Amino acid sequence: MEQHPMVARGEVLVDLGRYDEAAAVLGSRLQEEPADVWALLELTRCHLGAQQPEQAVDVSARALELAPHDYATLHMRARSLRAAHRMEETGAVLREAIRVDPLRWTAYGTLAEIQPWLPDGDRQEGVRFGLEAVRLAPEEPRAYESLYKAALIAGDQERARQTLDTLRRLDPTNSLAVVMQADSAANAPGVKAAAAADLYADALSTLPESQWLRSALDEATYRLLRGTRWLALLCVAAAGVMLDLYPQDGEVPRELPVPLGNRLWALVPMAALWGFGALLRYRRLRTGVQLNVRSLVRRGRWARIVLAQGAWAMLCALSISQVPWTERTVPQVLFWAGLLPTLATVWFDRGKRR
Repeated sequence: MEQHPMVARGEVLVDLGRYDEAAAVLGSRLQEEPADVWALLELTRCHLGAQQPEQAVDVSARALELAPHDYATLHMRARSLRAAHRMEETGAVLREAIRVDPLRWTAYGTLAEIQPWLPDGDRQEGVRFGLEAVRLAPEEPRAYESLYKAALIAGDQERARQTLDTLRRLDPTNSLAVVMQADSAANAPGVKAAAAADLYADALSTLPESQWLRSALDEATYRLLRGTRWLALLCVAAAGVMLDLYPQDGEVPRELPVPLGNRLWALVPMAALWGFGALLRYRRLRTGVQLNVRSLVRRGRWARIVLAQGAWAMLCALSISQVPWTERTVPQVLFWAGLLPTLATVWFDRGKRR
């Protein structure tokens, strides 16, 4: 059946995300012809795009009354019921869609994804539905997405990995494949924060609009910033050792003040720590990660707190090591003032990104 021009216009508006305009156009068409199934289906899609599942359920019900044996109508009805979290009804409608046209993959794919939420749902059956979707549409990336989700839910990690590899070959910019492969590689055992940040930055260059990847990159960048505090704490510890702040019983404490040459020499290992542990590491990062470090410091309150704690610890380390103290009381206070505030929050702020 040929689409009415108003329905075609509404479809374009839905694709552009201009849902209010689309609803107005499609509503006008339905006032002229309440039995226009295509208009009802596009209006359902419009409500789904606008995050209005209950309205989508109502409109799809009207369409189903007019075309109870039409595959497109059944599938749109299932989409609206799924959005409204009415999973048992969704499963029944999808099975009817398969009965109407057993050679269309979309109903199999959706059934594969929702199996765990059906009353008699079987995770392995979800994988079988996913495999059937892929068999019917071997060149369709979304079929592989459904199989991947079903395999992941069923705990079949090897099948999930193989499906993801195939999906990435079929569509190198597929958002699910890019995100999941980047996340899997970044969270593999032994992967450091710098490597994880590079992986997320690589993925973000493929999917620049992905908010999930931006958030993951922020988290990896924050882990990098957290690591700088350990450098500052090591400097505080080194300064304490240089002054022999807490001599062992029976040992002769180091004579104070420490000679100028020794105090200046203490700056060498501190500079080496920051040079190799922070500056060189930073310069080896991708340009995108370097930019994100600066961006996160501007945007993230906890990122600024982390840097402030590192700066405070370094100030204490320099005060301990460079001032010619004649007594140990003040350096001891500075030592604990440099250590405790940072150590008190090292574990607490692990999940703080902003």
